[in-house]
Amino acid sequence: MAEIRNRIKELRQVKASDLKKNPKNWRTHPLAQREALEGILSQVGYADALIARETPEGLELIDGHLRAETTPDAEVPVLVLDINEKEADLMLATLDPLSGMAGRDEMKLKDLLDTVESHSAGISELLDGLIGEFSDFGNTDNWEEEWKGMPEFEQENAGPYHSIQIHFRGEEDIALFKGIIGQDFTDKAKSVWFPALRDDEINNNVNSSYIDAE
Repeated sequence: MAEIRNRIKELRQVKASDLKKNPKNWRTHPLAQREALEGILSQVGYADALIARETPEGLELIDGHLRAETTPDAEVPVLVLDINEKEADLMLATLDPLSGMAGRDEMKLKDLLDTVESHSAGISELLDGLIGEFSDFGNTDNWEEEWKGMPEFEQENAGPYHSIQIHFRGEEDIALFKGIIGQDFTDKAKSVWFPALRDDEINNNVNSSYIDAE
């Protein structure tokens, strides 16, 4: 990996209303998110910096639009970056999606949620949504109820219609057989299909078997 550059010029305290909104900001903020953020800011305060870059018109936001909008009269912490417009566009396009790519440890999240409390209605609604995901965690007793309305699944028979063993007296006979069926195979081959499988059939037959449940 190439050397990683530090593009942070400084951490600056700036009045939120003085920050310039990025005209390319593509994220929207529903009411539930706004209320949850207000709850966090009220209960904890600012614990993370906004991100902006210098422009001739002033500091232009890259990340933190909702926080700036929520507390316009507050002095907020801003990481000022030494990046150009194209680099800012790349950050604007990828910051949230990169965060969204993270997985999660369900049990650790459940343990964490058991310790979290808040008197904010917005935060409580957010936490209740997460807690609800664990209401039936690991419970398979009601699978039939959960399955109602789900589409039926039928496994297609991926096995052969008929199979036979073919014995060869020598290499010349193997070569002749290859020519007849128009296929090549190695000495390690255990079976071949005739006619040869199409591309869309290969995944259904390689390392798979069909079980007829009668």
